[in-house]
Amino acid sequence: MSLITQTDEQYYLGPDGVWNSWDENYGSYQFVTIKDVINNFIISYVGEDKIISKIKRTDVAFHAQRGIQEFSFDILPSMLSQEIEIGPSLSFVLPKDYVNYVKLTWVDSSGIERIIYPAIKTSNPLPILQDSNYEYLFDEQNEEIITAQDSETKTRFQSSTTQGNRATNINNGDIIEENHFGRRYGLTPSHAQANGVFYIDPIQNVIYFDSSMANRIVTLKYISDGLSVKDEDMTIHKFAEEALYKYIAHAILSTRANTPEYLVMRFKKELSAAKRNSKLRLSNIKIEEITQIMRNKSKQIKH
Repeated sequence: MSLITQTDEQYYLGPDGVWNSWDENYGSYQFVTIKDVINNFIISYVGEDKIISKIKRTDVAFHAQRGIQEFSFDILPSMLSQEIEIGPSLSFVLPKDYVNYVKLTWVDSSGIERIIYPAIKTSNPLPILQDSNYEYLFDEQNEEIITAQDSETKTRFQSSTTQGNRATNINNGDIIEENHFGRRYGLTPSHAQANGVFYIDPIQNVIYFDSSMANRIVTLKYISDGLSVKDEDMTIHKFAEEALYKYIAHAILSTRANTPEYLVMRFKKELSAAKRNSKLRLSNIKIEEITQIMRNKSKQIKH
């Protein structure tokens, strides 16, 4: 466990003694470092007359990192964000610790985030070069198929100025005359928006946007596995500390030969209970906020 070792002045002013100079580490007491977790586990679980008689520190470190990775998906608040301005390429590279996206938004002049929806009907396929007879071209040295850098699908997607998912004003006389009444019945809500679209190329690890997103400020909110920092800087919330100990113990016991099955099942149950407690503690439910939201329950929803 981590203990308070700083005075109030050291905490609020930081090492340089200057207020708000960006060297402060506010809120650090909520977390315990991976180094402390490993030390605490070895002290509590490893040794003579203990659950684990002997183990290497590197093994404990491996299972501790795996535990943080798994907890990042289920328990820990692992959502990170990046704010990026979209340049002429209409794309940017995903973060190195990216696992999956939560949402993408662009920021308007009022600072409001507008959700950008994925274009699920397009992609960036591998473009194969062909000659005038539509036959494949091959490299003379390696005899491999020659491919282009950008696919025609991606090029057309980024150059188009009128995407099919744009919401238009149905009160406009020209549009009414062109599309006729009733033509828009059954409109898909996810496509009835004008905030732009994107798609992710999982091979190149790049996000591509349509032309309307040029020069806009985009915020990517994504899930991280929690392992993007150095080992000495890796931390876990104290509410999940006990669950991590149970995870390490169960992982070690379940991979060791001649371990009694009842002991493995015991720590499996303890791990499940500890994870459930951690989820409840980190859910941060406030009864006053729930009460405020539930005041809307008597309002009718019009269809």
